[in-house]
Amino acid sequence: MIAIDHTLISEDILEKKFVCDLNACKGACCVAGDSGAPLDEEELPLLKAVLKDVQPYMVGKGIMAIEKSGAYVIDADGDYTTTLVSPGAECAFVFFDEHKIAKCAIDQAYRDGKINWQKPISCHLYPIRIKKFKDYEAVNYDKWDVCKPACECGKKLDVPVYKFLKGPLIRKYGKAWFKQLEQSAKLYLKD
Repeated sequence: MIAIDHTLISEDILEKKFVCDLNACKGACCVAGDSGAPLDEEELPLLKAVLKDVQPYMVGKGIMAIEKSGAYVIDADGDYTTTLVSPGAECAFVFFDEHKIAKCAIDQAYRDGKINWQKPISCHLYPIRIKKFKDYEAVNYDKWDVCKPACECGKKLDVPVYKFLKGPLIRKYGKAWFKQLEQSAKLYLKD
C-alpha cells in the first residue's frame, strides 16, 4: 500500500494494466451486477438536481424505475446506489447507442452541456473502488470478469490503471495528490 494524504492506495493500481474497450464489453459494467453504481452521500442532491435534464436521455423503463423507486436506493450492504431498472438488470440511467453499447444518460447530458456534473465518481473511477474508513480512504483495484477486454487492451497498450484514470483521480483527489501518485509509481515500479 502507498500512503498519500488521507488515502492508502493498492499497488495493483500501479501494476495492473487497463483501458476500457467498449466495442468488446458493450458497457457491461453498467448492466451487470446486483446493485447500481455506488454513490457518495454528497452526490445524492447533485443527482436529484440534474434528474430533469438527464431524463430526455433515458429510456422508458429507466424513467419508470426512477418514478417508482427514486434516483437512488440503499442496497443490501446499506450503501447508496443508483436505481436499477429491475433486480439484476441495468442501471436506470443506461441507454444503448446504435452499436448496442450501454452508455450513461448522466454522462451524455454532461457532454452535451446540459448539466455540469459528469456522473457518479464511482462510475468515473471504475475499476477503482474507494472504501471509506474513519481516518482514511482505501483506493483499490476491483477485478471483474466483464472487464477482461479492458485488461487485455491495457496490456496491449501498456497503460496502468492510474494513468488510464488520471482525469477521474484528479477529479476526486486533486492535481497535487495525483502528482504524488505519479512520483510514488515511478519509485515503486523502479524497484
